Amino acid sequence: MNGIFAQRRARLLSMKAVREAGPQASACPGCGAQSDRTVLSRNLWVCPKCGHHFPLDAYSRLKSVLDAGSFRELNEKYPAADPLRFPGYPEKLKKAQEKTGLTEAVVTALGTIGGRRCVVGVMDSRFFMGSMSAAVGEKITLAMEYATKSRLPLILFCASGGARMQEGILSLMQMAKTSAALGRHAQKGLLYISVLTDPTTGGVTASFASLGDIILAEPGALIGFAGPRVIQQTIGQTLPEGFQRAEYQEEHGFVDAVVPRSQMRETLVQLLLLHEKGGREWKN
Repeated sequence: MNGIFAQRRARLLSMKAVREAGPQASACPGCGAQSDRTVLSRNLWVCPKCGHHFPLDAYSRLKSVLDAGSFRELNEKYPAADPLRFPGYPEKLKKAQEKTGLTEAVVTALGTIGGRRCVVGVMDSRFFMGSMSAAVGEKITLAMEYATKSRLPLILFCASGGARMQEGILSLMQMAKTSAALGRHAQKGLLYISVLTDPTTGGVTASFASLGDIILAEPGALIGFAGPRVIQQTIGQTLPEGFQRAEYQEEHGFVDAVVPRSQMRETLVQLLLLHEKGGREWKN
């Protein structure tokens, strides 16, 4: 019993530290330690004390994995829309755009990693929790089709709360559309690497996030369809410790490897090398 209250006190102290962190510092949700934001930025927003992975915006993520100077954004101005005229949705879209500087919750790009050309997409959880709208699904599908036409590997960094409820069935249909586009990419014998970051849930998990030839995940990432509280209430059972976290998913075969952010670029370089057509470097 004391252990239960001790865990709760630790969480409350961490939350208090987050609230009290000054503008030049950020408190770690994992351990409560405060770190200078400049230090965190240099460390790719990973806590130097406990290794907790903070959310990373799309452009910072692309910068961390792509070769310098190779970035070329695809479909940059593809617009968000309000197809169902959902009350209050246009205002929320505008607010999200102003806050993040993005037009939608995903950025897609052409670039090189270790000198090897590839198409990379990054979902940004700051924009509507990375939820999948019709525009997000279309941008991801266009990136998949570009990779297929150009015979290039595809890498998607997934982070999403699921389908965007303000767009109803038009959001849900993106699951089928993106999966079909991936099928055409696979038929050409091309590599698709899915990287699951915190959180990857809902319709994104149930579609393209789970279809990678290789599935990587960042440490501690929440990965699942329904949330753990919903599952626990539905089945009326206590869930195992670490349920739906990246390490649990790796242990149970859903994820191929949990890769720290600092090692992600080098891991992608090696995977692209091993799967390069002809495998010239591998043969040598």
